[in-house]
Amino acid sequence: MPSITLLGPQRLRPSVNVTLRSLGIDGPLASITAGWEERETEDAELRDHVGGRCFNLQLWERCERIFERDIELFKGFRKRKDAQIRLRELYRKQLHHAMDAAKEMLETPGDTSLMEPERQAAFDRVRELDRHHADRMLETELEFERKYTPSERDIVVAHRDQIARILEHCDALLVAGGNVAVLLNRMRLFAALELAGVKPIVAWSAGAMVMSSEVVLFQEDTPHGAGYAEVLQRGLDVCPDVIPFPHARKRLHLHDPLRVQMLARRFQPRRCVPMDESDRIDWTGEAWKFAPGTRALDADGRVTKVRAVKSRRRRK
Repeated sequence: MPSITLLGPQRLRPSVNVTLRSLGIDGPLASITAGWEERETEDAELRDHVGGRCFNLQLWERCERIFERDIELFKGFRKRKDAQIRLRELYRKQLHHAMDAAKEMLETPGDTSLMEPERQAAFDRVRELDRHHADRMLETELEFERKYTPSERDIVVAHRDQIARILEHCDALLVAGGNVAVLLNRMRLFAALELAGVKPIVAWSAGAMVMSSEVVLFQEDTPHGAGYAEVLQRGLDVCPDVIPFPHARKRLHLHDPLRVQMLARRFQPRRCVPMDESDRIDWTGEAWKFAPGTRALDADGRVTKVRAVKSRRRRK
């Protein structure tokens, strides 16, 4: 597993260059900005920030060119996307009922010995629904791979070879934010992490989100009131035991102990990490190290500063 650094949002207070210096990385860099979609190559600020030594892998543009030439693959991609949209609709209908029930159990007073098993059972049902949805989304991914075999298509192989040659001459991979679903599927199509091998990864915003075992969408302030976080699908799973929540100050009710408790309990035993400007966590191979001031959500409703989280995974 490569070394991984996750950062808070970069727009207001960029810290990528400082991070790279702290990691001892001063050579060429590869970047992925596919989440920006048609604005993918509008990366002058990023390139200037890191001293002009950045090569954009242009995963979004590569995918568009492939779809123009391989209509069958494009149709398969659209079919998968339509199925996933429908699955998300069905999941969302069930999720609100399950989360409302879990919330009601937390708000219901009573003896702890009596209430806690009921609260745990309510969150178990939410977690089971999350797992079921992630499994169904994975089924669409596997069906797409089985039927359309993108990794065996000449045009995809040619682009992967080009990406591999660029990465050979780079010392690290940067993964920016944007549309998290687009970023995730483009990185999968081109096997970006596999091609990068053990090169260090620095990711932020949606780039940090896709590195987790599950990609979690969240926006607690909606036009219809406070919303619940949703599991989009399984992520790239190179960030053990943590789920990053970028732009947390804007998107989460961190001042509300009940909302904090609901989020933390739902995703246990993984740690929910709200990430704003200047926040940083580093994977050492055995544990996550947190920069001073970086926080995590606790199951008792508090937002606390943390120093390290040991991995539950065994080293291979």
